[in-house]
Amino acid sequence: MLDVSPHIAPQQRAHGRAAVVIGSDGRIADLHQSGAAKAMLPRMHGRPPEVVFLNTAGGVTGGDRLSYALEVAAGATVVGTTQTAERAYRSSAGTGRIETRLTVGAGATLAWLPQEVIVFEGARLDRVLEADLDATARLITCETLVLGRRAMGEHLRDIGLTDRRRVRRAGRVIGHEAIGLDASALSSGAPAGLGPATALATVCLFASDAPDHLDRVQAALPPGPAKGLLGLRAAASAWDGRLVVRLMGPDAHDLRRALARIVTTLTAADLPRVWQT
Repeated sequence: MLDVSPHIAPQQRAHGRAAVVIGSDGRIADLHQSGAAKAMLPRMHGRPPEVVFLNTAGGVTGGDRLSYALEVAAGATVVGTTQTAERAYRSSAGTGRIETRLTVGAGATLAWLPQEVIVFEGARLDRVLEADLDATARLITCETLVLGRRAMGEHLRDIGLTDRRRVRRAGRVIGHEAIGLDASALSSGAPAGLGPATALATVCLFASDAPDHLDRVQAALPPGPAKGLLGLRAAASAWDGRLVVRLMGPDAHDLRRALARIVTTLTAADLPRVWQT
C-alpha cells in the first residue's frame, strides 16, 4: 500500500564557533570562525582593539549552538562586544545555547561589553560565560537581559532562561552567578522578584583596585524619577577585588542610557562603536 503520509523534514539549526586570540602587541595572533558565528576586528585609531562577535543566523532558537572565545595575551588591552543585540526566539523544540569563554593574561585588561539579549515569548535559552584571569589581569563585564520589547506591547508569560557566569582568578572562583527565569518567575509578585522590571543588567569589575572605583561609580548611578528615569533602580557595591553594579527597570532604553554612563566611568573610554545609545 502506498504511504501518502506527509514527510516532515527536521528543522535546520544554527551552529557556529568563533575564537580570537589577541597577542601582547594588540594584533591578532589566532582566529577561527565557522558556521553562524563570526568575528570582526574593525580598524581602530588611537583606541584599544575591538573584537566584534556576531551571529549571522539572526537569532537563537531551540537546538541552536553558538560558541565564542576571546583570549587576551599578557599586557594587552582589548574590548570585546557583539555587533547587535542577540535575540532569543520562540522554540518549537529544545533549548538554544550560547557559550562564551574569556581568557585574560598577566597584566592584561579585557572589557567584555556585549549588547543586550532580547528574550521573546516562548524562548528557551541557556547561556554560559566562563572567564579565567591571571592573578594580575583586569576584567570588566556587562550583561543585559531585555524581557520582551515594551515599545511593541510585548508581555512575556512563558520563557525558559538560564544564565550562568563564572569568573576564576589563578584557578580560584571569585565570581559565580546563576539566573533562572521561567513562567512562575515572570508572574511572581514576591519582593525578591522582578516586579515591573523588564530590563536588567549587571556590570562587574574584577581587579585588585576595584573598591577604589566605588565612589565614582556610585556618582554615575542614575538619579531616578526626578530626572525622568521612571522606575529604574540601581545599586553598586565593592569588596575584595570585585565591584558589582546592578540595574533594573521597566524600560530598556532608560536602562541602556544609564548603563552607558556606568560603563564609560569604569573603562575611562568611549563605548564600542557598534553600540547604539
